[in-house]
Amino acid sequence: MTHHETTNQSDEILARSTEFVPPALDWFREENCGSVVDWRIAMKRAIRSGHELRSILGLDGDALSSNGGQLCGGGGGSEKSFDRLVRSEKAFPTFVPLEYLSRIRPQDPNDPLLRQVLPDPNEDAEMPGFVTDPVGDLQVMPAPAILHKYHGRALVVTTGACGVHCRYCFRREFPYSEASAGGQSLEPALKYLGEHTEVEEVLLSGGDPLTLVDQRLQEMVEAIAQFEHVKRLRVHTRMPIVIPQRVTGELIEILRRASLAVWFVVHVNHPRELDAHVLERLARLIDAGIPVLNQAVLLKGINDSVETLEQLCNLLVNHRIQPYYLHQLDRVRGASHFEVPVEKGLAIMRELRKRLPGYAMPEYVVEESGETSKTPIVSSLNP
Repeated sequence: MTHHETTNQSDEILARSTEFVPPALDWFREENCGSVVDWRIAMKRAIRSGHELRSILGLDGDALSSNGGQLCGGGGGSEKSFDRLVRSEKAFPTFVPLEYLSRIRPQDPNDPLLRQVLPDPNEDAEMPGFVTDPVGDLQVMPAPAILHKYHGRALVVTTGACGVHCRYCFRREFPYSEASAGGQSLEPALKYLGEHTEVEEVLLSGGDPLTLVDQRLQEMVEAIAQFEHVKRLRVHTRMPIVIPQRVTGELIEILRRASLAVWFVVHVNHPRELDAHVLERLARLIDAGIPVLNQAVLLKGINDSVETLEQLCNLLVNHRIQPYYLHQLDRVRGASHFEVPVEKGLAIMRELRKRLPGYAMPEYVVEESGETSKTPIVSSLNP
């Protein structure tokens, strides 16, 4: 077998039916996952309906809402809840790849992975303080597709596409068509970077930059690397978590050949998101000399316990991934039911410090509009 053939094999998707789809769902496995596909096909075959998601998982008449009520079927007020659910999904569509679906427990409406991606009628609720642009992105956009919020760093909004739609996403209402490199030319962003020599680090974000094909990513990396004052490239992505086969040999080579120091920041909230396939692909990045950090969001009913976060942080460092940030929820409209009180978050952090080594502790932060950095959340009281 030639090196070329080996490389091509390594770039094939690992998403075989027997590995990724719950065994109890034989009909679904046979209909949808009978062949090996590449990551682009994985995107195309993603679940795009909350109803379909509930049906596949055996939750059709007993799906959850965050306050314990039913979304459809059986009980007073269900029609009203269903109408709210329809409005929620219309505002922010469902998108769940099968590779992520495979880690969700069938017939469990409280599964912590499911709760991150299943539309909830509470998204339709108007809550004080929850707004469309909670971190002030649109106030710090000096050119299309560029956010320049912090000293020495600028962020390129590469695309509006994501590999999964997380229901708490702080950019769920971001105007991507007018304000991303996918919706506009990259030239204004490059012009800005060239003129601002104080920028030493460029972040690729979105959406998710790894939903772009390798050629487009390579063009972006090379265009950014042409500026001598830019020393570092940071890639913020959830793709290796939800569609792990996106980490291909070609992608790694593009990053290895870059003249910039490349850092990866992934997004994992719960230890069950890190299955063997995800960890193997992240290991490829790390073995290639690309450091991988993780940031999580503190989410009600998902990871708001000491035990869950302890397990997550240990699993990360056991696989050479650095816990980076634990974010207090960004108060985006439609996500209020995910919010954990800061007092509870502080109590969790105090207990984690007793259980974890210092290098395994993420920093508990909140992003506040108009501030010059993330704001650490610290207690004024002794533990």
